[in-house]
Amino acid sequence: MDIRQLNALVAVVDNGSFSAAAQSLHTVQSNISTHIARLEKELAVSLIDRRTGVLTEEGQLVVQRARRVQTELESIALDVEALHSEVSGIVRLGVIGTTGRWVTPILLESMIEKYPRVRIQITDAVTSNLMPLVVQGRVDGAIVNLPISHPDVELEPLFEEEPVLVAPHGHPLAIYDSLTPSILAEFPLLLNPTGVPFRDSLDRDLAKHGVKLTPKAEVDGMRLLASLATDGFGAAVLPATAAQGSGKWKRIPLEGFTRRVVGLATNKRVPLSATTRVVRDVLRNMIQDHGSDQNGIYLAN
Repeated sequence: MDIRQLNALVAVVDNGSFSAAAQSLHTVQSNISTHIARLEKELAVSLIDRRTGVLTEEGQLVVQRARRVQTELESIALDVEALHSEVSGIVRLGVIGTTGRWVTPILLESMIEKYPRVRIQITDAVTSNLMPLVVQGRVDGAIVNLPISHPDVELEPLFEEEPVLVAPHGHPLAIYDSLTPSILAEFPLLLNPTGVPFRDSLDRDLAKHGVKLTPKAEVDGMRLLASLATDGFGAAVLPATAAQGSGKWKRIPLEGFTRRVVGLATNKRVPLSATTRVVRDVLRNMIQDHGSDQNGIYLAN
């Protein structure tokens, strides 16, 4: 098995076709076809359905492993270089939008100051979209909403944040200075869909009181949910980091709800490179130094 064969297969998946893969690898399409054909012959399976261009089940497995191999090869060079010179390289970091709003500027500034030769590429997405990227090795780590359970993922809690209600001025709930679950359940609200950890945590807390929330709309994306609330579409239950600042809306504390835990997810099967380790360490220190500056955020226990 040749690394060029694995690279060719991954390039076809990432670029959508054999010809586009050839362009991305600065070669000709016949070379891509030859590499994949030889890999298929060695494994005695078909990896790509030539009629549809879709990976077979075996192809999905090989691509997942190939991404890990690529990450390991990149890490070898970065780790060796780090022994003899200043740490450098690219770190691909996924971040959920609400956390990214305050974490990213401070993290980037800290990295420029301490490790100017390390570049961070940020992927802004929801937790459900970031986790497959961690597992596949397409990001080196991701700041996500916990809890998460996956055998290939290592999780480190970073901080906790309170759930709050954001109510536009004039909304019936805006008259309150704090809200209990029973009052909250009386009004239709903007919520995450069931299955999103934040929503599931809210539902578990409400179940203890024997009440349920009524969705006015369900949105899998905290920043959009916050925008709908602050623009006056309705009241939304949000984590504290999604409700910073001020405007034509009121932030109302909620009584009796569990804090959301935000953590760092990395691939358990792939050792972190030197560059990824320094980003992780700077992130940890940054949370310790600046996390409590954010309203409603607490350091993880």
